[in-house]
Amino acid sequence: MAFTQWGVVLLLIIVSVEPTSSSPSIIQITPETGTLLANDGVSGSRRSLDLYCESWRFTVETNDAGIWTRIPRRCVDFVKDYITGERYRSESEAVADNALEHAKAVGVSGNGKDAWVFDIDETLLSNVPYYAAHGFGSEIFDEPSFDNWVNVAEAPALLASLRLYKNLQECGFTIFLLTGRSEFQRNATVRNLQYAGYSNWERLILRGDADQGKPASIYKSEKRKEIEDDGYIIRGNSGDQWSDLMGFAVAQRSFKLPNPLYYIA
Repeated sequence: MAFTQWGVVLLLIIVSVEPTSSSPSIIQITPETGTLLANDGVSGSRRSLDLYCESWRFTVETNDAGIWTRIPRRCVDFVKDYITGERYRSESEAVADNALEHAKAVGVSGNGKDAWVFDIDETLLSNVPYYAAHGFGSEIFDEPSFDNWVNVAEAPALLASLRLYKNLQECGFTIFLLTGRSEFQRNATVRNLQYAGYSNWERLILRGDADQGKPASIYKSEKRKEIEDDGYIIRGNSGDQWSDLMGFAVAQRSFKLPNPLYYIA
């Protein structure tokens, strides 16, 4: 009798820990190997690489990666596929949608003092054609070659931002453009903005001599403070770098666009 009782107990223990097809685990973690093939035919090593690069991009967007100078060499193809593909466009559209929803909820006063601040590079204008020729962020930044690209003045609009820009103007916001570009690039920047479809901004702010060498977060905070001192309320701020958005004199709400190509402190 005792043997039978323990046998039953032992059997119950075995049944309770044995997985069945009718009660799958909620979270299943399966180790991957380089020879494992996924259902879609992508090798386990490729899936592991994509997962690594996606996780790296996540830390970039959340500002957990800290200061970095170029993307990991093994993520070049990943960044290329992302920045030229549907996902980048979709995420940019999602940011624009959130910004417009906030803008409509503000309740513009009508006195012209409701301001919206835009960064330019990778916010209003896309430099993907330049980075396509320079390793999609895997090369150390070369300022002279980028200045030459700026002078060409043919960077296309980031379409999600162009839509947001025009919608904000229709809503009655006053638009300020605040860029890390230098004053000597003003003419080329204006030509490029107009070429890309932007117009009727209130002020285009570039780095002057006194601004050279300042961290972007300080320089942009100081310029936002000047906007506020002129009586404007900064309702929104759109940029692709955390340094576009942080510091002091910050907007009521800030909107971070995706950018895994480079980091500016």
